[in-house]
Amino acid sequence: MPLIPPPSWPRVEYESHPWDDDEDAPLSRRARLRSRGPYEAAVTPAIAGAAAPNLPADLVVDCEDAVAELARFDAEVGAFTAPFAAILLRSESASSSEIENLTAMPRGIALAALGRKAGTNARLVIANAHAMEAAVALADDLDDAAVIAMHAALLGDEQPHHTGRWRDQQVWIGGTGTSPHTADFVPPRAERVPRAMDDVLAFARRDDLPALVHVALTHAQFETIHPFPDGNGRTGRAIVHSMLRRLGVMRQVTVPVSAGLLRDASGYFDALGAYRDGDVEPIVRAFTRATVEAVDNGRSLVIDLTRLRLQWDELTTARAGSVGRRLLDVLQRQPVVDVPSVARELGVATNNARAGIERLVDDGIVRPIGEARRGRLYEAPDVLVALDAFAVRAKRGRRPGPGA
Repeated sequence: MPLIPPPSWPRVEYESHPWDDDEDAPLSRRARLRSRGPYEAAVTPAIAGAAAPNLPADLVVDCEDAVAELARFDAEVGAFTAPFAAILLRSESASSSEIENLTAMPRGIALAALGRKAGTNARLVIANAHAMEAAVALADDLDDAAVIAMHAALLGDEQPHHTGRWRDQQVWIGGTGTSPHTADFVPPRAERVPRAMDDVLAFARRDDLPALVHVALTHAQFETIHPFPDGNGRTGRAIVHSMLRRLGVMRQVTVPVSAGLLRDASGYFDALGAYRDGDVEPIVRAFTRATVEAVDNGRSLVIDLTRLRLQWDELTTARAGSVGRRLLDVLQRQPVVDVPSVARELGVATNNARAGIERLVDDGIVRPIGEARRGRLYEAPDVLVALDAFAVRAKRGRRPGPGA
């Protein structure tokens, strides 16, 4: 039986650059010595015209099966009238953020979505959801402007000075914040970023590669370039969804691929390292495995919420077409509400919104948060439990990895 040659891909090269030590930085003598001298920055290869990599036959079959599962999930969930698209996108956003160690609880995320007081991480999860919405909306025009717009949606509120353009400074991953000398990886110099991004986006627009292989390689190249000062990992995973939509794999919902990557974050980061050495098999396997696990987890979330909605129909005393009955669908995607948000969402007067909420309180479907009467918030605890269960499944067996 002939041996299959190992996958080949252009590997990252490196170039040496001088480093100007910050004499005012509060460093120990040993740390200052480690921060002196030249450092090695990556030079990414051009991949826009690269031949498709040679991959093991079993991996090619697994990729095809994973894409079929994605399409099946998209069709299944798209057939429901329930608002699953929004909750799946927010779940993907939460998982993508958690890969960067930005953890937020479902209640906090719902509060942030409502514009109420919430932690920084919860606000960043909602910003990440906006970035993914932008990614899907811009799927047909995946160019420099589209990627910069995704990044602006992610960090425009928290770090506006980092948005609107490619980075103009050297960045590095791991090590210390004072110099790149002890970093795990040093991306290309800033002046190389524009051409490198033109190349990877030209690669992303190709139409001759298997879908999941295409997505995995584009993502890995983007993370290698690291074109922004911050937010590269989350933006890169938003591009994944842009490509899945552009390639016609997903048409109606966002599958929480990051929830699959989160299961083995360390393996995901190791696969990115292997990619830089010219070995693409690990990153393709990581995305294939993550996709299958994401579909399983997403399907479980949809089942949990569908069962819950049927239980609510049995519990509620709200008549068909009433504010209380219509509010049930809103609660599945926004499990924390207040009177003004319900009035806006359903286009009703505040008195009617309040009456609808109170009906569901009496039915045991929602409950007030806290004792304050003014600006009172209400939560659907069973939805928050379902979202917690999704997060637990995503993290089960997780090995921590460095941020990207």
